[in-house]
Amino acid sequence: MQVTSHSLAWLQLQYKEPHRAIPPEEASKDSAIVITMLPTGDIVKETLLGEKGILKGIPKNSLLVDCSTIAPKTAQDLSKIAKSNGIRFLDAPVSGGVVGAEAATLTFMVGGEEKDVNEVKPVLLQMGSKLHHCGTFGITMIGTAEAMNLGIKLGLDPKLLVSIVNVSTGRSWSSDTYNPVPGIMENVPSSNGYKGGFGTTLIAKDLGLAENAALNCGAPLLLGALAHQLYRTMIINGYEQKRFFFRL
Repeated sequence: MQVTSHSLAWLQLQYKEPHRAIPPEEASKDSAIVITMLPTGDIVKETLLGEKGILKGIPKNSLLVDCSTIAPKTAQDLSKIAKSNGIRFLDAPVSGGVVGAEAATLTFMVGGEEKDVNEVKPVLLQMGSKLHHCGTFGITMIGTAEAMNLGIKLGLDPKLLVSIVNVSTGRSWSSDTYNPVPGIMENVPSSNGYKGGFGTTLIAKDLGLAENAALNCGAPLLLGALAHQLYRTMIINGYEQKRFFFRL
């Protein structure tokens, strides 16, 4: 398998000779499958739709898989644009954090056509250990939210949602894998000044997406809204570079 990379960390890829490509248009040329995983919806749109974006270079009928956590409406819009350009699209956000990425144990929650999901499944399972097909575009990010009620209102099957949460970080991951108290565990961010990885800014962004989705479908998200404000307060107070479980 030839891997083409457009990433600040491209040298860390576990392939002997990854081909570095800049810009995204070049990275997507001659690719049957293109995978993106980016911080925000605006960055995803620029990477896909920009002047030198992926849709400028990706071959027709290729499969574009976005693993970013973005708003459902953004995923739906990107799916329509990709389809109008002859490109197949999957919405596939992940759960598992940096630990899951490093250990290739991520959980993928994939929205899109079943045949496309089956095609990309062997590739995604090189990076993760579990994959759930969650139906149509733009609802799969709800699998990482706190509220079962929100997931149900957005169209997710309750049993499917539970199965995702039970194999994701929502279980007891924060206590037995990434304990937030310094000195409890070795080789975790809490014992290294909470540096690097999934930061406060990103978790605030994700909570904002969930809060907006709840507002749009009329589902209460009281604890989620409170958590969002707490993380926003951390950012205002200068802790935006700290890991999301930073303790004051």
